[in-house]
Amino acid sequence: MQTSRSRPSIRKSIGASLDFKSDLGPYPHRLNFYDTPPQDDVTVEDFETFAIDRLRVLAEIESSLIRNRTPEELRLVTLAQCKKYLPLSANTASGIDRFAERRKDHISHFVLRLAFCRSEELRRRLVKAETTLFKIRYADDDTRERQEFLDSIKLNWEKVDDEEMKDAHIKAGLQAQADYLKRQDYLTDTFYKTPWTQVPELVERRRVFLWNGWAYVPSREQSTLVFQEFQTRLEHTLEMTAKALPRLDEDDRLMPVLEHLSRGFLAGVPSEYVGPEDDFGETITADMIDDLALKHFPLCMRNLHDRLRKDRHLKHFGRLQYTLFLKALGVSVEEAVVFWRKAYGGTMTDDKFNKEYKYNIRHSYGLEGKRANYPAKSCQTILTSNQPGPTESHGCPFRHFSPDNLQLTLSATFGIPAAEQTEIMAAVKGQHYHIACTRVFELTHAKYGVKKGEGLGTANGATETVSHPNRYAARSRELEKEKLEKTKAKPAVEVKLDGEDVVMA
Repeated sequence: MQTSRSRPSIRKSIGASLDFKSDLGPYPHRLNFYDTPPQDDVTVEDFETFAIDRLRVLAEIESSLIRNRTPEELRLVTLAQCKKYLPLSANTASGIDRFAERRKDHISHFVLRLAFCRSEELRRRLVKAETTLFKIRYADDDTRERQEFLDSIKLNWEKVDDEEMKDAHIKAGLQAQADYLKRQDYLTDTFYKTPWTQVPELVERRRVFLWNGWAYVPSREQSTLVFQEFQTRLEHTLEMTAKALPRLDEDDRLMPVLEHLSRGFLAGVPSEYVGPEDDFGETITADMIDDLALKHFPLCMRNLHDRLRKDRHLKHFGRLQYTLFLKALGVSVEEAVVFWRKAYGGTMTDDKFNKEYKYNIRHSYGLEGKRANYPAKSCQTILTSNQPGPTESHGCPFRHFSPDNLQLTLSATFGIPAAEQTEIMAAVKGQHYHIACTRVFELTHAKYGVKKGEGLGTANGATETVSHPNRYAARSRELEKEKLEKTKAKPAVEVKLDGEDVVMA
């Protein structure tokens, strides 16, 4: 795979030449085991864009699995995401650039291999998400095209011929298996044999007959062989990629991209929230922030706000994280200065505040120093940058609090009882911090009609999970506004009490 900023640049060649067939070149099938790395030129922009689009699909799959969605819900959500970000049209489709679609799918897979091979945890999560994506595509593929794909790959199985089927031990074993499964048509199926270690799932579920180290797999379970082979190959190639990765360290263009992608998986889909400063038709004053924090702030910002009110002070990174959040929320620099001055109260003089703090506030707003317009910190940045020390308050509570402290905080801050914290803590244990935060959003916004699994809302069948504190706050305010508008829209009802007209809203 060759990356280039404009056109030719350096070559990262890994793999042998490809066999080009027809107008689809190396991609005759929609399904792909990704055995051969891409060899063509790839711009750095495509390198990153392709990978981010695939990451959006995989992140939605991971989110769905954690939320225990039904297989059908998972299938529909995944196909909707694929249609939007990673479409793969059938060979019979017309008017569509199928080569471009399959090239993007191929390249994006290998970019994510590079990004996620660097730790066992990342490898495990990528394998699970990619295998799930492959299963859904396999089931959705055209029957003829799927069979052509199976015929094209070399799998570690062999068809059991008629002679072997007549063997007394084999015949008796298969009959016993048929009796166990209560399937009279079991013996009429076509069987394949493979080392039993290749199908641990079928062995565990007692779906196959075992003999002399072989598993006899009926064709109806053939997909399990394919899925296990896909997973095994991906696990192996990820380990091989991890060993080869140090060779890329010299490339100062690719490594930042790969680092960005791997960090992004911690917070779901990589996101830098950019929203209007005031999307609710009101000017946010310093005096309004307490009420907004109580009703609309995510736990990370609520924690900073509460610590500021309690201690009348925040350390540098806490002040920076909170100031940028308030800026994106729509608080003007003038109101921010008022808010922080009141927050510190009598702990310092006006002169000390103006000299040591006012400048930093104005700097965060791009009005001092190099006048850079600093964005509010996304979940990805909060999770991976400037880890908090024992006396600091910034960071992500779901990642940086101890389990006991987090549970007490959820109860005290949001009133979430211990019985409803089970899913949250399970997501935290699995390092799915954005899922934990999204579940908190659902629980605390149930009064607005938000149900479990809906997250911040849905679009094209996909659930939006929390990826930015300001998006959390904005959606919370939207829900409150929608409820108020519905209340105002209710027609007045005229009733009579003791002969007097009374209008009831």
